[in-house]
Amino acid sequence: MGRIFVIDKTMKEMATVKDKKFTKATFPVEGMTCASCANSIQSMLRTREGVAEADVNFAGKTLQVAYDEREVSPAQLRETVQEIGFDILIEEKTQEELEERQAQALAKLKRKTIIAGVLALPVFVLGMFFHSAFAWGNWAMLILTAPVLLWAGQRFFVGAWLQAKHFRANMDTLVALSTGIAFVFSVFNTVYPEFFISRGLMPHVYYEAVAVIIAFILLGKYLEENAKDRSSSAIKKLMGLQPKTVRVLRGNTEMKLKVEEVQLGDRVVLLPGERVPVDGEVAAGSTYVDESMLSGEPLPVQKNPGDTLYAGTINQKGSVQLVAQKTGGETMLAHIIRLVQEAQGSKAPVQKLVDKIAGIFVPVVLVIALLTLAAWLVFGGEAYLTEALLSTISVLVIACPCALGLATPTAIMVGVGRGAENGILIKDAESLEHAHKVNAVILDKTGTITLGKPSVTDVVWAQDMAAKEQLETLFFSMEAQSEHPIAQAIYNFYKEKGQQATPLDSFNSLTGLGIEATYNGERYLAGNEKLLRQQGVALPEHLLQAARQLQEDAKTAIFFADGAQALAVFAVSDPIKPAAAEGIKAMQEAGLEIYMLTGDNRQTAEAVARQVAVAHYQAELLPTDKADFVKKLQAEGKVVAMVGDGINDAQALATADVSIAMGQGTDVAMEVAGITLMRSDLTQVAKAVKLSRATVQTIHQNLFWAFFYNVICIPVAAGVLFPFTGFLLSPMVAGAAMALSSVSVVANSLRLRAKNI
Repeated sequence: MGRIFVIDKTMKEMATVKDKKFTKATFPVEGMTCASCANSIQSMLRTREGVAEADVNFAGKTLQVAYDEREVSPAQLRETVQEIGFDILIEEKTQEELEERQAQALAKLKRKTIIAGVLALPVFVLGMFFHSAFAWGNWAMLILTAPVLLWAGQRFFVGAWLQAKHFRANMDTLVALSTGIAFVFSVFNTVYPEFFISRGLMPHVYYEAVAVIIAFILLGKYLEENAKDRSSSAIKKLMGLQPKTVRVLRGNTEMKLKVEEVQLGDRVVLLPGERVPVDGEVAAGSTYVDESMLSGEPLPVQKNPGDTLYAGTINQKGSVQLVAQKTGGETMLAHIIRLVQEAQGSKAPVQKLVDKIAGIFVPVVLVIALLTLAAWLVFGGEAYLTEALLSTISVLVIACPCALGLATPTAIMVGVGRGAENGILIKDAESLEHAHKVNAVILDKTGTITLGKPSVTDVVWAQDMAAKEQLETLFFSMEAQSEHPIAQAIYNFYKEKGQQATPLDSFNSLTGLGIEATYNGERYLAGNEKLLRQQGVALPEHLLQAARQLQEDAKTAIFFADGAQALAVFAVSDPIKPAAAEGIKAMQEAGLEIYMLTGDNRQTAEAVARQVAVAHYQAELLPTDKADFVKKLQAEGKVVAMVGDGINDAQALATADVSIAMGQGTDVAMEVAGITLMRSDLTQVAKAVKLSRATVQTIHQNLFWAFFYNVICIPVAAGVLFPFTGFLLSPMVAGAAMALSSVSVVANSLRLRAKNI
């Protein structure tokens, strides 16, 4: 893909906050283990001078930060993060390098998980079944448990200490306290068992709980990281669309280079079956190109000299040479990847509430654990010391907020990725979440419902026309000299048929009426009905009726006549897109109310609305009128999505609750919009809304189970069932349940990949 920079120096986004300019950048984060970790990084950075905003995505392992370069540098941001036990990568890294680092970290975690499991197994067997069978049993378990705790579980203790230095707590705190207390207590009873024996109590040890808890937590983290890796598969698929090497002609020498070595102006040689490596213009040759990754259209597009090729598309048949115009991070493909990465790293509004809960969750759990210990000792006395210790450890282990932290970002990552795979580019998580509430959709007419390019749709000639081919050549020659948009449509119509112009004796433009010309001494006219009537030209009844019917269908009728009578009538209109009616029907079936807005006249608006079955429409509107109409619907309590493609739609797009731009529209419209449809296909709008509904439903499911899990499991771990049933949750089971909760949330989010939208 070329070099995908952690900070793209050429694409820095500047945001004005309180009259200051802040640089927005995204950095990969290393070392996070839970949502509280993400919250700690955020809160530390937000208190740093020069930082306007900081958001950490736990699932995506990214930090999005806005900072003033005059007051703080990336290196200083890194130092702040390192103080609490984490790290951010501020150096330039390719996506391949980032993936390699992640693979190495995952391999290291896997190795520790396996070794911890191998050591924990004999400890579990000895502790559960032979705890009093061997005099040396406790010492054997101590020797086996120590490396599990101090090597495999080292990360928890280091993280907890660094957090404690700043009076903070996270998942590491819970795991370190629970396993550390159990281990120290067990070592004490192993070395000095007489202390409890002299008091009539058994010197119990809990090595098996320590070893199994750490093994389970590591296993859960490994499975979780594996699953999260799959949630970002859309990025990897997009990355795989660009070749690693390319053939370049420099002078008369053809050389093979890495794609990131291609320079602007280089002449790239492309053979059949190869992917286009950079954006560029065809300089020689012609071919057909599969652009489905951009447009979604299955049919290959013919490319001739002067046409544009985009990186990631597939050359089908011909061999061509193209001149590189955009490389590396500037290509259309790189832009798409950057949008997807930023969207996957952004936060949905609901996540802000979850972040607040996660921020206070661990301190609350610590208080509950202390209350659990106190309650057991107050109401049970020393006889229940063992139960008090086990219950306290279980509370600390089972209450890890990982599932809570993963609930929203994993669903957002999968949802954004799923959208990208379907040609729906979502700029931020807020747009994805809001879209599920939409109940009214406003469609701009030109370029959204229609193609936005006038063309000839009908040709009706007078009956028994002689010398028709010669007259067509004459008509084409006249329109070729006119600058009117309608004339351009007629010119293109004949040009595509290979028509050639012929010299005219004279040519004159008649403003508001049409054009006139002479050829071989004969006078010819082309224009509206008014022109012909003014010039006293006869209008055959069947041509006049044809013109009336065409006008009723919102088409512009252009007559062609000689000095005596009309010879033909041509219909020019902006054709409705093939999938427009289908797309509008899909939106209506999804429960959306459709409105069409246009600056065109009422007759045209009515005809288009009738053809695509839209009941509500407004005509002859200025850009400000469109924005006002959005506000009107919002005032009625509707949640409005605006779909447009032009500069004149930008104001309405910015006003709407959800803004959707057609991918072949203007850059301004796409910049304002929260969602961009790579295909100019209205069926994608319904898909975007359905995707949002499915994603939000998944988020709600994840949050429900994350909260439900803690609400139910923490009291059980504390021992509320013990007085009634004698049941006490084992810390080992608590560790397994905690790991399973995180994995289940990620797995539920991954179901979105198979969701039918």
